[in-house]
Amino acid sequence: VLLGDDSQPQPVAVKRPKKVNLADHQFANEVIIQSRVLHKNIVKLIGCCLEVDVPFLVYEFVTKGSLDDILHGRNKMSLNFIQRLQIAAQSAKGLAYLHSEIAEPIQHGDIKPGNILLNDDLMPKISDFGISKLITKDNRYATTVIGDVSYVDPVYLQTGKLTNKSDVYSFGVVLLELITRKSASDPGNGNLIGKFHDAYVNKRVIEFVDPEIAVEGNIQLLHRLSEVIKQCLDLDVDQRPEMIVIEDYLRDMLKVAQATKTV
Repeated sequence: VLLGDDSQPQPVAVKRPKKVNLADHQFANEVIIQSRVLHKNIVKLIGCCLEVDVPFLVYEFVTKGSLDDILHGRNKMSLNFIQRLQIAAQSAKGLAYLHSEIAEPIQHGDIKPGNILLNDDLMPKISDFGISKLITKDNRYATTVIGDVSYVDPVYLQTGKLTNKSDVYSFGVVLLELITRKSASDPGNGNLIGKFHDAYVNKRVIEFVDPEIAVEGNIQLLHRLSEVIKQCLDLDVDQRPEMIVIEDYLRDMLKVAQATKTV
């Protein structure tokens, strides 16, 4: 716990690396990156402690856990289509902020459901900035690509060049998991992205969607959302939209869904 300004205990989350020293790149990088951002859809860094053998970071406590837990894991819960669109649109808003709305833009580099936390209102908060990068003119290439390969942009894997469009690809996989409720990292699901492409080409995407939301009132919006996913996952980086455009798409879809009260 952490005492707040009103002297009432406040729950916090503590991140303590298993092996770290003060020169560790990911630990230092996370402190630098998180100290530069303040947004409702990004988990808040409260402080850090360096005067111990293993330094640790202190974050706001996000009550519902990760999107991965809610879709696939121990906290699995029912999610209607509007709730899924809200999670998608607000996550996109946080990423668009990182890419376009701050003086020194940031590439996250490891977007996946496990790094999107949800509070009691299902508001998403992007977390884990250990491998993120400030966008600069130099040092744009990585000799070793870090991140869950199930969500990493294949172009980034091949070139080592992390760009905004790398995050766009990863976010496309997150959107795919939101509508299918299948995990891209679960070997039991085979090649989830390949299966999506086949379903899209053969105009059978609805058969691929989670039955909980694949109902008549959602069909048109699900087709629109599948088009956004297809664009995000395009292997031609130039064909992928910017996050600020994706945010607009998702916000418009959410307004339509709320107006028509889809489930």
